[in-house]
Amino acid sequence: MQSPSPVPFSDLAALRQGLLSLCVFRNVLQDPVMEGLLALTAAPKEERISAYSELAARLYARGTDLSQYLLTLALEDENIYMLIRAEGKTPDPLLEEAVSQELAILEGAAALTPDWFRSQIGYQGWLPGWYNRESGFAATYAQRLSEIHQHGYGIFAKYHTFLVQDGVLCPVKHPDAITLDELGGYQKERQAVIDNTLALLEGRPAANTLLYGDAGTGKSSTVKAVANAYKDRGLRLIELKKNQLHEIPHLVDQLSRNPLKFILFIDDLSFAKNDDDFAALKAILEGSVSARANNLAVYATSNRRHLVKETFADRQGDEVHISDTLEELISLSDRFGLTITFQKPQKKVYLEIVHDLALRYGITMPQDQLDIQAEAFAIARSGRSARAAKQFVESLLAKGL
Repeated sequence: MQSPSPVPFSDLAALRQGLLSLCVFRNVLQDPVMEGLLALTAAPKEERISAYSELAARLYARGTDLSQYLLTLALEDENIYMLIRAEGKTPDPLLEEAVSQELAILEGAAALTPDWFRSQIGYQGWLPGWYNRESGFAATYAQRLSEIHQHGYGIFAKYHTFLVQDGVLCPVKHPDAITLDELGGYQKERQAVIDNTLALLEGRPAANTLLYGDAGTGKSSTVKAVANAYKDRGLRLIELKKNQLHEIPHLVDQLSRNPLKFILFIDDLSFAKNDDDFAALKAILEGSVSARANNLAVYATSNRRHLVKETFADRQGDEVHISDTLEELISLSDRFGLTITFQKPQKKVYLEIVHDLALRYGITMPQDQLDIQAEAFAIARSGRSARAAKQFVESLLAKGL
């Protein structure tokens, strides 16, 4: 990609013409700060001070550096050029030229200082300012393209956790920030999840994974912590509800050519008899062509070893080959390539988790007293678990101990 010098704008009219000429990066014109910038270029002379302050207000809501803001806007834009490069294809030379020239336009706009705007407005009084740190747009954009498998593009460059709403991926702006260091115990089980995730990230075969076990043992927290740990290596987490499993084939089609890696996360999974969502999950676990891609894996948690709820009446049914039907239902969990069991901890493991968390949060209570109170807390909470250990330590912190 060529690196032309930033476009020098002589006045507001030239700036407006430059911004309106954007084609590949045209989506950035819908950004609130860019809208404010365009509004300023078109404002009547008597309204320019107000338009300038409105632009500054929009920028302040997102930062104080205009150059960095516009650069980030360009890096995160999902456009035809980025999509072509993400698929490993070679763009047409005309498209290459357009991207090069448009980055020069954006860099020229990013370099405009508050003093430049004051001279255009014709006002020498005080106006809010901003920073214009130098940024080589073309070089930085080229670097981002070379690391696209780590950073992604568009919405995936900005967020790393998503939900599905009405068939559309929606970012979680404030996801659970739990880290692996915050989780006590279950090192062997957690390492199995990490190893499988690393295989996914490194392009090796990764298994669809079932995390099965007692409530409060940290199954869901493990998945979220792993996603947080490897987000900078190109891992994204998409959380699905059970009644959204029919969305999986569509998601696979949408994500299969994306350079990032994805975990489709289904929490607290179980099925009732004759559940229509059963077939949707079965399809991807069995690797049907329309429901499997090598850049994603399904991670599910469940408190049930047999994911389909079954009654004694079901076993008495009137179907001729009832045993075949029952076998299909109860063996769904066996279709996961990897099953990791999280069992309720015995006293020794439970207290080890408590000790680890107490050390991490700086609790200095004598260990014998800590153990007595931790056991009493677990009994009051219906048994020992990693969740009970965390809640106990949090209760001590709340008391200022």
